[in-house]
Amino acid sequence: MKILWDFLNGFVFLYPLYMSFVWTVGAIVFYIHREVKPLDPVLDKYPFFSVIVPAHNEAKCIEETVASLMVIDYPAYEVIVVDDGCTDKTREIVNRLGEQYIKSLKIIHLMPNSGKSKALNAGILLSSGENILTVDADCIVDKNILKMMAWHFTKSSRVGAVTGNPRIRNRTSLLAKIQLGEYSSIIGLIKRAQRILGKVLTVSGVTAAYKRDAFVGCGLFDSDTVTEDIDMTWKLQRKGWDIRYEPRAISWILSPETIKGLWQQRVRWAQGGLEVLKKHYRIWLDFRERRFWPVYLEYVLSTAWAFCLGSLVVSWVFLFLLYLTGIISSKPIQPFFPPAWAGSILALMCLVQALVSLFIDSKYENKTLLKYYFWIIWYPFFYWIISASAVFVGFFNVFLNKKGGISVTWESPDRGLQAP
Repeated sequence: MKILWDFLNGFVFLYPLYMSFVWTVGAIVFYIHREVKPLDPVLDKYPFFSVIVPAHNEAKCIEETVASLMVIDYPAYEVIVVDDGCTDKTREIVNRLGEQYIKSLKIIHLMPNSGKSKALNAGILLSSGENILTVDADCIVDKNILKMMAWHFTKSSRVGAVTGNPRIRNRTSLLAKIQLGEYSSIIGLIKRAQRILGKVLTVSGVTAAYKRDAFVGCGLFDSDTVTEDIDMTWKLQRKGWDIRYEPRAISWILSPETIKGLWQQRVRWAQGGLEVLKKHYRIWLDFRERRFWPVYLEYVLSTAWAFCLGSLVVSWVFLFLLYLTGIISSKPIQPFFPPAWAGSILALMCLVQALVSLFIDSKYENKTLLKYYFWIIWYPFFYWIISASAVFVGFFNVFLNKKGGISVTWESPDRGLQAP
């Protein structure tokens, strides 16, 4: 029993330590080779883009999103807003915007609510762009976003998709400040490191650009997963298309600022990742897809880490209750005592990772990110527990819930409190 306990305890501490080192080193390499030198957005040609915005009950933010899309510094693009069965004032707002921007904005109304993937597919099928940019309805994009995306498509015919760099714009609450650090120290670093390793787990569904031929060749978005962006990323890469990360393609989003909203988001992410693992397990049967193996294995180990953490907590609580009731005489071993020096090294590595990430991403913000450094140290206490718990729920939904399945409808997620 003690051997198993020590193994679980060691894995819970050592796995994050190892991955933190890999992400940090990979991000530094990516930064030195691909970010230090400024990217000239002047292109030899400007392929036509179709910008697709799926929306369901987004009356509070859709007008601001469309306004930012109308002033993109790019000569050839169209914007298509897909109203997917909205029941609030979104429909009236987008109709008014359609009249205001009659030459560059198209409106599609779907009834009933059919789900985000189907809303995106409808917009894409009715678009005419050589390339496609999908944008969430709460997203404000940088004016150079299409130039930064187009650069990759014009420089290489192998590029099938480019994922952008979403930034948190609501920063008043504790949860929002912690997520600001997460998008830099976790999400941003992971994408940089994965690009160095060769494959990317997922594009950011917030803003992602796709080559139309590659996208259509993969059969559009599937509705059998809750995270259509992860699934499309894998389908593209399995067909030989390259996925790029462009940190200069900046967008500004609203993050959840309630525990309920954060929990729903993390369950969706966890379930979507597990669905993709289940759907694409055959990569292990084909040696030609061996470059996927590290990314797949990393996600499997992350899931195992969540189960190990949960097992430690549950088993310790159970044994402690038995100890209090006198059923057992010896007090159970307290969990989360790191093996030897690992705990201190892990804490130091997390701080180094956060410092490196904030330094890298500070160049993409008008104000320094380092003032949020204090809030990042609280990340493990809040998010490790939430994320681990979300994996349990996601695992149940994917592998054990026979009555579950994927809902074809969707709801607007928690968009946070009033943005500053």
